[in-house]
Amino acid sequence: MRIIGLDLGTKTLGVAVSDMTETIATGVTTLRFEENQPEKCLEDLNKIIEEYNVSLIVIGLPKNMNNTLGVAVERTRSFIKILEDKFKLPIYEQDERLSSVTANNVLLQADVSRKKRKSKVDGVAATIILQNYLDIRKGKENG
Repeated sequence: MRIIGLDLGTKTLGVAVSDMTETIATGVTTLRFEENQPEKCLEDLNKIIEEYNVSLIVIGLPKNMNNTLGVAVERTRSFIKILEDKFKLPIYEQDERLSSVTANNVLLQADVSRKKRKSKVDGVAATIILQNYLDIRKGKENG
């Protein structure tokens, strides 16, 4: 079984999956949809969930830097309800503060052009969100 990581934007959904040992996160794709209509990508997401035999969804929770919850969290939690109804899988909210900043820095260090960075940042952010979850979980199991 694998775990899927999601980074929800206003027009994109970054998708990453874990390996079979649930140790390493790898970016899969970035799904695109009309602004604030992520439910439009559920069919594509379902194909990925089935292909990778996913048992758990980890989604980034975009808290504000001061730990308050804003509009982006409301949008994410609305999407979580849709995911719960559609996939009947457990869903874990992972704090994603600075994941997009980290993703941009990774892409900058890899010398990815500005145009390509924009299309790749959500997939990289999903990978960071999932990897953070995997690392925390492994730490709890081993500690």
